[in-house]
Amino acid sequence: MSNEKFQRPGGHGPMGNGRMGNGEKAKDFKGTVKKLIRHLEQYKFRFGLMLIFAIASTVFTIIGPKILGNATTEIFSGLVEKINGTGGIDFGKIGTILLTLLCLYIMSALFSFVQGWIMTGISNDVTYNLRKDISHKIHKLPMKYFESRTTGEILSRVTNDIDTLGQSLNQSVTQLITSVTTLIGVLVMMLRINVLMTVFALLILPVSMLIISRTMKFSQKFFRQQQEYLGNVNGQVEEIYSGHNIVKVFNKEEAVNEVFQKTNDKLYESAWKSQFFSGIMMPIMQFVGNLGYVMVALVGSWLAIKGSIEVGEIQSFFQYIRNFTQPIQQIAQVSNMLQMTAAASERVFEFLEEEEEEQTVENPVSIEGLKGNVTFDHVSFGYNPDKITISEFSAEVKEGQKIAIVGPTGAGKTTMIKLLMRFYDVNGGSIKVDGHDLRTFNRNELREIFGMVLQDTWLFNGTIMDNIRYGRLDATDEEVIEAAKAAHAHSFIKTLPGGYQMVLNEETSNISQGQKQLLTIARAILANHKILILDEATSSVDTRTELQIQKAMDHLMQGRTSFVIAHRLSTIRNANMILVMKEGNIIEHGTHEELMEKGGFYADLYNSQFAQDLSA
Repeated sequence: MSNEKFQRPGGHGPMGNGRMGNGEKAKDFKGTVKKLIRHLEQYKFRFGLMLIFAIASTVFTIIGPKILGNATTEIFSGLVEKINGTGGIDFGKIGTILLTLLCLYIMSALFSFVQGWIMTGISNDVTYNLRKDISHKIHKLPMKYFESRTTGEILSRVTNDIDTLGQSLNQSVTQLITSVTTLIGVLVMMLRINVLMTVFALLILPVSMLIISRTMKFSQKFFRQQQEYLGNVNGQVEEIYSGHNIVKVFNKEEAVNEVFQKTNDKLYESAWKSQFFSGIMMPIMQFVGNLGYVMVALVGSWLAIKGSIEVGEIQSFFQYIRNFTQPIQQIAQVSNMLQMTAAASERVFEFLEEEEEEQTVENPVSIEGLKGNVTFDHVSFGYNPDKITISEFSAEVKEGQKIAIVGPTGAGKTTMIKLLMRFYDVNGGSIKVDGHDLRTFNRNELREIFGMVLQDTWLFNGTIMDNIRYGRLDATDEEVIEAAKAAHAHSFIKTLPGGYQMVLNEETSNISQGQKQLLTIARAILANHKILILDEATSSVDTRTELQIQKAMDHLMQGRTSFVIAHRLSTIRNANMILVMKEGNIIEHGTHEELMEKGGFYADLYNSQFAQDLSA
């Protein structure tokens, strides 16, 4: 298989580092929050309901201490009257007050339950829709996006970042609403009890806000780093796990561990700092709150001695102070959760805002009636515009011809196939099918005329029957079996437990690599496309099976345009035309006999391979 791959910065594979962001520069927090708010506008009605229930629940809770203070005042007054012999405690009145208080708390709990239920639904809908958007986005991204990033890093956007966004959104929005409502409501109740005591209680606010703002300034970049390095760690784990055999073969365990340790250390450092700043807020805020308690206690005692305030009101005020400092602490926690929400949202939105490849065009050419004539007209291409790997590539391919593309590694063979499939667009020139430029087709319709069999097999978790039928979903069982017979897969399938109904596991380790290749060939045969692309399709099977497949493929390719990339030159001797590529250009073309007679590059390549086969 040709190795003309788009090189990822930082490398990839079992020893790759993935795409490491430095994480030093703080991202656009305000811009991300605005994007998130715009994304949440579709839930504004449900947000409105949630807001009403959250405020109602908080209001009922706020009224509670005032009523409880009335009960305390009633008890205190009754005790004083009893001591003076002028009366006693009115337990009936106290019972009525406490019953009213119980009803308020029950109503508050019910409203809180409803608002929690609504908010949970919103957060789950947000994560559900974002995953759906990402799923749709994946199919619109150009191939270069996936070839320049690790699989784990991309998956992290769908898993870690979405989960973090959903969980933090659910907690932070509800907490923010209740905290702000509590703060405002408690302030009103405190002012109603005593203005002077309220002024002393409010002296803790500037200190609290200073602590929150300073902590947010430091914590924001660390939360961003934590999410970014988590994606990098996931990417490395995924790659090391999938390539663990290669790691062991090359005895690179220590090197892999060293690379992983460096990334894991960065994750640890950023996570430690973000959690430290998140956790330090609470004890500091509690200390500041306790200072407020002391000041209010002194002022309240002085006012009670003067008779300016009731004992029950002092008790209520102390409860309100606790309820006043608590939402400030909660807002501090919410600020940290919002940092996590923004960091996760930013990575998700970055993915959703990635440049898409054009899927449709105005007045697209129909694929109906296409015969399979392909023209490469002075094609130029480079993965980087300043480094052209294919220049002035031209070739005429007639319908039904079998075209073999051969050449050394890096010559541009697989790249030409990617251009043909429009995984990439050419930088210069054009590729045409039956005289129509590929760019005049809708991408999804264009790819319907191509059938591909690659060296790297792809089978999903399902039965063998379903895996073959993936080539044409409306195929009958009989058609699937015929395709398997044509690919010489039927005989080995019948020997497996369950035959065509045997379920392939996640890694398809219950069948050999050669058998996997036979199943993908059967899938291509069933699909019955106009143009076939075979990239080292028989490289994973033994010589005998290769000969059988070759006969089947020759029969399949009759009447269809076929492009065959092969390192084994003996398998393409019967091709109608052999294109010999070197450094992105066609240096020779012709049939096998014509090229051998020329005694050029192809002849040298064939003879050297033939000599290697003899020595083997």
